[in-house]
Amino acid sequence: MMMTHPGLPETWALAILALMLLTLVWAVRAPLAATGMGRPALPLIGHGVKASFPTLGPGLLLALKLVTVSLFLLVIAAGLFGSPIPERNLATVLTWNLWWAGLVFSIFFLGSAWCAVCPWDALAQWLVRRKIWGRAELNNSLNLVVPRGLRCVWPALGLLVGLTWLELGLGITLDPYATALLALLIVVLATASLAIFRRRAFCHYFCPVGRTVGAYAQLAAVELRPVDTDLCARCKTLDCHHGNAAVEPCPTGLVMGRLTQNTYCTSCGNCAQSCPHGNVAWRLRSPGIEAEQGARPHWDEAVFMLALLALTALHGLSMMTFWEDWMRTLARAIGDSGRLLWSFSLGLVACLAAVAGAYALTAAATRRLTRSRLPFKRFLTTFAFAALPLAIAYHMAHNLNHLVRESAGVTQVLHNPLGTGALPFSMAEKQVRHMNLLLWQDTLFAMQAGLLVLGFLVAVRIVRRRGAAVLEADRAGQVWRLLPMLLFAAGITGFNLWLLMQPMVMRL
Repeated sequence: MMMTHPGLPETWALAILALMLLTLVWAVRAPLAATGMGRPALPLIGHGVKASFPTLGPGLLLALKLVTVSLFLLVIAAGLFGSPIPERNLATVLTWNLWWAGLVFSIFFLGSAWCAVCPWDALAQWLVRRKIWGRAELNNSLNLVVPRGLRCVWPALGLLVGLTWLELGLGITLDPYATALLALLIVVLATASLAIFRRRAFCHYFCPVGRTVGAYAQLAAVELRPVDTDLCARCKTLDCHHGNAAVEPCPTGLVMGRLTQNTYCTSCGNCAQSCPHGNVAWRLRSPGIEAEQGARPHWDEAVFMLALLALTALHGLSMMTFWEDWMRTLARAIGDSGRLLWSFSLGLVACLAAVAGAYALTAAATRRLTRSRLPFKRFLTTFAFAALPLAIAYHMAHNLNHLVRESAGVTQVLHNPLGTGALPFSMAEKQVRHMNLLLWQDTLFAMQAGLLVLGFLVAVRIVRRRGAAVLEADRAGQVWRLLPMLLFAAGITGFNLWLLMQPMVMRL
């Protein structure tokens, strides 16, 4: 018997639709000069909080790395030597139900903090540098420059699509052994990259999780920045970039005084530790402000953001009760059999193509209406940032179901991480877990609805803000010319809302 989670009630859906309609009316009527070209502010959040916080010290950071590495090694041991029953094995429960589902929430509140304690990178560092503290005098790397053709996020995008295929197509989320092998493979890739290339090329260009974190971190409520930008402008040593005798250089080659995007910051804190003036700190900001005005458009990053939007929708679709019927119908049409991998692969490609095609048509219509002189490719990248809040909003709303409805009983797995002697969930146990939510169900629905609305509001602000730069000064009041792009945001949100209203199949 298939267990499903109930979808969002119609009353919540109608409320969301009403808010979207009102927002669209406001978006095409309000002059850009009044709200779209001023300092960004969000409802309830305003202009953000002017406060800064020191970075973690090297000792505390090392302690956190030891914790994540210990958990990672436990996952490997459980996957390789534990029970093959996914709901009884720590490898699958911790990896897919807790870490993978919860990571997107950590990005919103903590930016790229996960990358600072990532066990893949920590193990690679310790294996290659052979030092767990401070700067290694001999870094044991070939220190080759990354070839120009690889200095982009295309490798990470390919690996992200491959990871999605493994997760949803091959179903490794239900296979503790395969989960452990995948985790080890990523350690091997990170180690090989560190042994060959300068700095941390794997984090910068290749890691599908790191690039996903970097893309979403542009919407984060925090950023690591200079306390005094004038002090950075006068700095001659650039210790934040080069490091010093005790601290490694910035792993992705950033210069703090020029940093305007979270995308490639791994939050490692090397800049803060090496700065002779103590001029680097965390600070709060209005979520989305970077995507609205600070982020520079690049073609590969724009495609990555659109792919994130498509893959989050695919995650939702693949957990609908009708998805398997769709795949079997497609399988019969193309002669697929067995695990339906060809059918899923076609579905994955179709999802990517549908989102990319819809966005391209929308961008073409907007460009025509605005009479923009920007080349079409540049126009596409300019507005691609609007995909980010739409993707992360649904991603978080969808993952809330996993975290709130499927986390009950995790303590049993922690007590017996390898699942030794455990039996598969009985129907009674599934029913109990299904009923024991971590939050009240109405609270869960309210949070999901709020996330969708917030994602739509931020997307609208991004379209208006970036549209202000596209519209010429004498037509800045004709915001209606941005209507195709605004309708794209509304259409994606409406589709995500429809997904949330459907019963969702439990992961484990």
